[in-house]
Amino acid sequence: MPTKKKPSTQPLTGAALIKEVCRRIRVARAYWDAHNNRACRGEREKAMALYETLSEAEREKVPQVLRVWLRYRSEKYFGDERTPPGGGR
Repeated sequence: MPTKKKPSTQPLTGAALIKEVCRRIRVARAYWDAHNNRACRGEREKAMALYETLSEAEREKVPQVLRVWLRYRSEKYFGDERTPPGGGR
């Protein structure tokens, strides 16, 4: 059986951080396309937390398609004015 990877104790910086932000946004998009909203919300929150740590120059390195998707989903479906999930049951 393959061994598990140990989480890195060093915070991501530079290109590795940009790559991780892009990966998290893509994972969130995949969950969104699969109608898995709870998983999408979690990945989007993680992506937003990492994205907020980027400088303006680093944010420009994230592909525009991913930035637009993250902003659109964040405001329209996950913003503060939205009803929290699970309230209609």
